Amino acid sequence: MSEVKAYGAADSKADLKEIKIERRVIQPRDVKIKITYCGVCHSDIHTVRDDWGGSKYPVVPGHEIIGKVLEIGNEVENIKVGDTVGVGCMVDSCRECEPCKLDLEQFCEQGMVGTYNGRDKHLGGHTFGGYSEEIVVDNYYVLRVPDNLDENAVAPLLCAGITTFSPLNHWKVSKGDKVGVIGLGGLGHMGIKFAHAMGAHVVMITTSPGKAEDAKRLGADEVLISKDSDAMKKHANSFDFLLNTVPVGHDINPYLSLLKIDATMCMVGAVEPLEAVHGGSLIIGRKNVAGSLIGGIKETQEMLDFCGEHNIVSDIEMIDMHTINEAYERVVNGDVKYRFVIDMESLRN
Repeated sequence: MSEVKAYGAADSKADLKEIKIERRVIQPRDVKIKITYCGVCHSDIHTVRDDWGGSKYPVVPGHEIIGKVLEIGNEVENIKVGDTVGVGCMVDSCRECEPCKLDLEQFCEQGMVGTYNGRDKHLGGHTFGGYSEEIVVDNYYVLRVPDNLDENAVAPLLCAGITTFSPLNHWKVSKGDKVGVIGLGGLGHMGIKFAHAMGAHVVMITTSPGKAEDAKRLGADEVLISKDSDAMKKHANSFDFLLNTVPVGHDINPYLSLLKIDATMCMVGAVEPLEAVHGGSLIIGRKNVAGSLIGGIKETQEMLDFCGEHNIVSDIEMIDMHTINEAYERVVNGDVKYRFVIDMESLRN
């Protein structure tokens, strides 16, 4: 084992501060990574503060990891020392159940192992994430980063990116489709970029008129203010797909009226109860409400390759590790465009 610096929280009320954690000795199929950048996800905050229950302390968050390969096990073939690589939301799964065989490890029937707060079968206890100097990961879960992309702005693709790419990909969004992206934040801004690159006619759907200019800068063709009932009526029954990125429970009934017959709205933001859905809104038009959770390893690599091809990265603000607690408050208050990324060199200094 090796001891490394990290930033973690001792309990649900504590600020994050510097601590020491242990990383395992490298195994034959492992990759040791020096973490250079780590994105800040709202899930990090929920876990630190135990908003969803079940958090294990100390919590060391971070599942949007970019770094340089320091060492590889003797059975690793496709990764070499010095490579720029990424690690996303999971670091293990059974790889034997039906979802795993279908490259859907995020739905592993044994439970995927989260990059943090998952079951650590090597050292016991729970896993520690990317707010740390180094990480050791089975090579299966290590992703290649296209050379043409800015490494720091790639980090959020490992969660915010795949979370929005996967449903657009699964529901086969393509040129000419009319796609609505509901909510403009860390997820929504990536949804716009991906749908635009896929050739869709992209409509940003928001309650805030002030977000219109930025939405168009990101690739939206139109902006629909959901509080404008006349505008909503004009768009009724016209969308091929809706990507709902709103991060809290809300009334989805008004959005269902926007869908075409047999069209789908996919939820990716609200991991909590929603307001009651009116059955008639689904029955009339045979409409669908679905959900999606990140993506499997194969699809995540496809997403990164797509980003390389279309030169897509996240809009970020770089921060130092010691400012993370202030950054958390800014995320909660919606004061970031659109993702924070930690320069992990600041942890080493």
